[in-house]
Amino acid sequence: MKKIIIAIIALVSMNQSFSQIESAYGTGEWFRFEMSYSGWMKAGEATLAVNESNYKGKPVYHVVGKGWTTGAVSWFFKVQDRYESYFDKQLNIPYKFIRDINEGGHTKNIEIEFDQKNNKALVHNLKHNTKTSFDTKPKIQDMVSTFYYLRNNLDIDNLKVNDEVEVNMFFDEENYGFKLRYLGTEVITTSFGKVNTLKFRPYVMAGRVFKEEESLTLWVSNDKNRIPLRIKADLAVGSLRADLNAFKGLKHPFNILVQN
Repeated sequence: MKKIIIAIIALVSMNQSFSQIESAYGTGEWFRFEMSYSGWMKAGEATLAVNESNYKGKPVYHVVGKGWTTGAVSWFFKVQDRYESYFDKQLNIPYKFIRDINEGGHTKNIEIEFDQKNNKALVHNLKHNTKTSFDTKPKIQDMVSTFYYLRNNLDIDNLKVNDEVEVNMFFDEENYGFKLRYLGTEVITTSFGKVNTLKFRPYVMAGRVFKEEESLTLWVSNDKNRIPLRIKADLAVGSLRADLNAFKGLKHPFNILVQN
């Protein structure tokens, strides 16, 4: 589940690649993804939901991401993941992040509070009952808030094919520099019909999970919504794919070229 969420939020960019545009999302937006292993075996589902909330007197968006295994996969490797982010509705910077996961018996329960003024992250490991403070970059993002920040600020007109872009995130107990390459546009067939998309290639660490650095590919709708439509990952053993199969609460019309 972590790999899928990282892929979804991997639309990252340097400052010169962004300009403020109309908000791409709003309260009530909800996505559901179906995941499959090696192209045929259903592996699980994931959802992302946007709600309004209040965090220490500040109006925020509260985004909840959930992921779980289904079918035969859950018989031998059960996953139950939950990710939450509370981020400023105007500035899109996070104030709190939660990661509560159980992946085949490997568990983590971490809450991170961000002091954006002093560039600090207080990590509360609930499993081990520890609290640790870390220095962060200015306006640091968490792995969920990044996706929504980029949906609101990506200026595709200033990106050229093969441009490499990056952003600073804080994940678990470390600052994380993420980089990816823009591959251009592509029309893909989805559950809803043919859709014009923006295609990206995030860089990942080759080794135990991924076959090589460029093992991930993702597609998002080339419209005002910037909907995540598909993620493909070539793994050390087999492959994993996530496809959007349901949504509601979009702020803008979904631009489908040919409907099913």
